[in-house]
Parts: sequence; C-alpha cells; structure tokens
Amino acid sequence: MNSRHLLPQALNFIIFFIIQILVVRKLVLFDVAFCYVYVAFLLLLPIEISVITALVFGFVTGLLVDIFYNTFGIHAAACVFIMYIRKLWIDFLTPRGGYDMGSLPSPRAQGIRWFITYAFPLLLIHHILIFFIEIGGFQLFSYTALKALASTGFSLIMILVIQYIIYSSSRRNVL
Repeated sequence: MNSRHLLPQALNFIIFFIIQILVVRKLVLFDVAFCYVYVAFLLLLPIEISVITALVFGFVTGLLVDIFYNTFGIHAAACVFIMYIRKLWIDFLTPRGGYDMGSLPSPRAQGIRWFITYAFPLLLIHHILIFFIEIGGFQLFSYTALKALASTGFSLIMILVIQYIIYSSSRRNVL
C-alpha cells in the first residue's frame, strides 16, 4: 500500500470501527440480522495490497472487534479468512483490461453492481464463519444460515448507506 492510500485507509478504519462499536453494536433486526460494518474497512483496502499485509490488517481489525465484543478470536478468524480469499475473488472479478493502479474496490470507483458482486460473497463467508464458530458446530443449521444470510444483507445495506453518506458529505465540503 502506497503512502497516498495510508491516510484515507486510516480514516476508513477509524470511521468504521467507531460506527461499529458506538452505533451499530446493539443494532439487531428481529433477533436475526446483526450488523457488522467494520468489515467495510477490509473490503475497501486497495486492490493491489499484498496478501500478507491484508492478513495482518484482517487479524488486527478482527482482534480489536473481539476485544470490544468479548468474543475470543471469532472476528479475528473470520477477518483473516476473508482477507486470505479476497485476492482470489478480486482476481476472479478482474475485467479484461485489469484495474488501474491504485484502484479501490469501492462503489463509487468500480460501480455499485461490481461492489455488490465483490462484497456480498465475502460478507456472507465472514458471517457464516462468525455464527457457526459462535454456535460451536452445525446445530441449528437452518437458523444459523438464516442469521448469516440476513446479517449479510443488513450489513451490506448499511455499508452502502455509510459509503454514500460519507462520500456525499466529503463531496459537499469540497464544493
């Protein structure tokens, strides 16, 4: 990651982490859909970031969330795994011409359709890991799968809303 991405990524981390811990931590819909917007920080890392750096970011981010949620490594494990497969998924989604150097996988840079195609499977895997590790196996498979699917949709919608709120407010300040 080059130095021009360092400050925006640090701000992304702070924003998404604060929103997760202070705002959406207790936000649950119908006792089924949980909101994990902190994953957006990991999803919005630059496309060309190395796998090792991404794994470190995933571990640190997940560990910090685990500290505040008292979940003993569940979030760290899920974040490290999605950061491991992220590069494979981005390579699968790469268009013929490739990406521009320094591209970010954000809705405004790549388009909302591309972002949903990119983020939804990674969020789903993240949520599946969290809920199945939390329950300790495959008991209550249907309910846990429903929780993972509902939480993925809820988290993705909240990530998109936050992205457009932040983008709109920063755009207004520039004009």
